[in-house]
Amino acid sequence: MAAWSGGLPTPIGLKLVSRLHLSPLPWSGLESKKRRRTEHGCSVVPIRRTTATKRVENAKERRFDSKKSTRRTRVQPTTALPFSSPQSQFASKQEKFYPRCTPRSSGPQSRDTPPKRDTGIANEKDWGIHLINENITDSGTNEDGSKWYRERGEDLGENGYRCRWTRMGGQSHDGSSEWKEMWWEKSDWTGYKELGVEKSGRNAEGDSWWETWQEVLHQDEWSNLARIEKSAQKQAKSGGNAGWYEKWWEKYDAKGWTEKGAHKYGRLDEQSWWEKWGEHYDGRGSVLKWTDKWAETELGTKWGDKWEDKFFAGIGSRQGETWHVMPNGDRWSRNWGEDHLGNGKVHKYGKSTTGESWDIVADEETYYEAEPHYGWADVVGDSSQLLSIEPRERPPNVYPNIDFRSSPPPPDNIPPSQ
Repeated sequence: MAAWSGGLPTPIGLKLVSRLHLSPLPWSGLESKKRRRTEHGCSVVPIRRTTATKRVENAKERRFDSKKSTRRTRVQPTTALPFSSPQSQFASKQEKFYPRCTPRSSGPQSRDTPPKRDTGIANEKDWGIHLINENITDSGTNEDGSKWYRERGEDLGENGYRCRWTRMGGQSHDGSSEWKEMWWEKSDWTGYKELGVEKSGRNAEGDSWWETWQEVLHQDEWSNLARIEKSAQKQAKSGGNAGWYEKWWEKYDAKGWTEKGAHKYGRLDEQSWWEKWGEHYDGRGSVLKWTDKWAETELGTKWGDKWEDKFFAGIGSRQGETWHVMPNGDRWSRNWGEDHLGNGKVHKYGKSTTGESWDIVADEETYYEAEPHYGWADVVGDSSQLLSIEPRERPPNVYPNIDFRSSPPPPDNIPPSQ
């Protein structure tokens, strides 16, 4: 097979990279094509049966190609993570400031450090959210001149709405470093419950960061099913030419419907990269998974890789593309596909811009995950604090007002055509 190889700009600013959890661009055009050739011949890996499925807390386990199933054998492409996350020197600088800003003997202890990349959605127990039924405002100044504050309160509204919250923060004596954090829980008479955190900070070197996390329980207006949704957004910046952003979400309902996904972006000097992926399980055996990632430099070099899986009742397809564009506009690409016919036969085909092609039918079994590795039972088990939120007491003969016009009905989940 023909393959393109060429040099990429050498990443610079190593100290900046480590501080913001950035890393050199993840894959070159050659690496991507080598990896796709490996994915063509996926290896079948048996999966052990486990007693329980625990929450995935690192990026490797969140990737589609390294997920665990409790009951089946699957195809596992032997690919590498797209973006590594080296140890940060950024956090160590914060540790020098925050103990001075918030000593144990006075104000609130800040846990605020820059978020880490590719860590997904944290479990509620990792946040240590603690809210009390008191309205309190206090503040103070430490011996070194740094300041802190802490506020607690409660907001009430219509339809039984209640939000209990805690805000805290601090800053250095000269205001060059600062941190803020807020916790909250919300509820109303419709059964809606929400637990959340938002925090941000900056330091004297010009670095800044922001992170938010939410967990929501509500009743779907159209299916009448309980649904739990989790989400997280994370962002860190350093100067004008380095930073990253991530958005993660997970949605579950009581009948097995599950949706998961992430959007990511990063930049380091003249290099930028993006990644998107998603999973959808309809709870009746239909599965859709996809990923799309690409990168570019200011010199005009671009490259990317994407693939998609669709399966239902043992029948489905896989397809993908790897591509590369040179600064002069020259483009290389390779497209590939697999049709799994459900009878032990797999039609494999593909072609590239260099003239290579293949079209064969192979005797091969089909493996895929018909159910998510982490589903409704798991998220319920990990959401005890969310589920324990107590709403306001509802007076007799007062009923919640549910507005069915707030969102359109969901589309019918139609299995892939065969």
